[in-house]
Amino acid sequence: MNHSISKELFEKAQKLIPGGVNSPVRAFKAVGGNPIFIKKAKGAHIYDENDNQYIELINSWGPMILGHANEMIAEAMQKVLADSWSFGAPTRREVEMAELIIEMMPSIEKVRLVNSGTEACLSAVRAARGYTQREKIIKFSGCYHGHADSFLIAAGSGAVTFGTPDSLGVTQGVANDTLIANYNDLNSVQTLVDANENKIAAIIIEPVAGNMGLVLPEKDFLEGLRNICDKNNIVLIFDEVMTGFRLAKGGVQERFGVKADLTTLGKIIGGGLPVGAYGGKTEIMNCIAPAGKVYQAGTLSGNPLAMSAGLAMLNYLNSTPEVYQKLENIGEKITSGIQKINQKMGLSYTLNAVGSMFTLFFTTQKVFDFGSALQCDLALFGKYFQSMLKKGVYLAPSQFESLFLSTALSDENIAQILDAHERSLKEIL
Repeated sequence: MNHSISKELFEKAQKLIPGGVNSPVRAFKAVGGNPIFIKKAKGAHIYDENDNQYIELINSWGPMILGHANEMIAEAMQKVLADSWSFGAPTRREVEMAELIIEMMPSIEKVRLVNSGTEACLSAVRAARGYTQREKIIKFSGCYHGHADSFLIAAGSGAVTFGTPDSLGVTQGVANDTLIANYNDLNSVQTLVDANENKIAAIIIEPVAGNMGLVLPEKDFLEGLRNICDKNNIVLIFDEVMTGFRLAKGGVQERFGVKADLTTLGKIIGGGLPVGAYGGKTEIMNCIAPAGKVYQAGTLSGNPLAMSAGLAMLNYLNSTPEVYQKLENIGEKITSGIQKINQKMGLSYTLNAVGSMFTLFFTTQKVFDFGSALQCDLALFGKYFQSMLKKGVYLAPSQFESLFLSTALSDENIAQILDAHERSLKEIL
């Protein structure tokens, strides 16, 4: 494939933008080579500046659950444009969005709209601290909740790719208030709670982790967290920025039957536009200004364009439950196909999957937490990524990311993905 225009753009971008990209994982440092600059997308495909076509398995890191440039969502946004797309004042659509979120995710009794997943997570933690009048939080090694200071302590995702999970600029004081537990290890959580009695405001977790690759909660792990929080008056926060409305209409909480006190949501509620939300129990949410004394604000929160796209998306998901079965079927075809190819080749790489999310780990060990994810052969993954890219399949450019599937993937697309997978393994091994 010819990537000459992408190469030229990246050379120019490096002179203008830190690292040449506006989000670290886009830089391809974990997989080698230069990033591909995308020009357009439709359905299951993206196209770069040289008009190369790729089957795409990222879907804007989750929200494009119906594929790219979905006509229903595009039409909803077009209707808004003539009336302007930013007021900084209340609109009907904000109320309709709040009502729909609360209907679809019953643990949320009140909700506040924001502009990103990072903003949702930092605001949820602040709300928990205000509600409990405590300062410390527990997060999990390998879980990523955005780039707020409190979360860049043993963080996953892009920070891990660069081998610097702790960021410069985060103060020691902030670090001291963030306690790190091990995913799928209730004993590590209980140890921290016992050592910090009546000091922990919240436990925040990706209930299904997607930022150390896809890692699933083991049996009774989420229930155990719920019990620990109930016994110690700790606010349980589920970061469902990736999983909300994707793994089920009610997210992980519906699929696994465990409710959080606060939930954070991301771009899917804006149909892929920049947006986020946090919500939960009324008594906690009533601490938020102007109802309470926990301050949080945003000029563009609930802007009409994002709300129109998000309402089109969520109303469709809410009224069309068969979409989730379609996603399950697509996920099963791809992951079972990959496993059959691996077995045929005598390979026993670990594949973690749930619904329309999965990660192929280049390790033969079970991957159940951050430490086990780090055992992957990252150099081999980089070769695999580049080989798949050459064969027209665009993957997440990091071993430590989940892939996200869409309903736009056809049986022909799936066959192409599996063929590329088999040929890539033969090429790199």
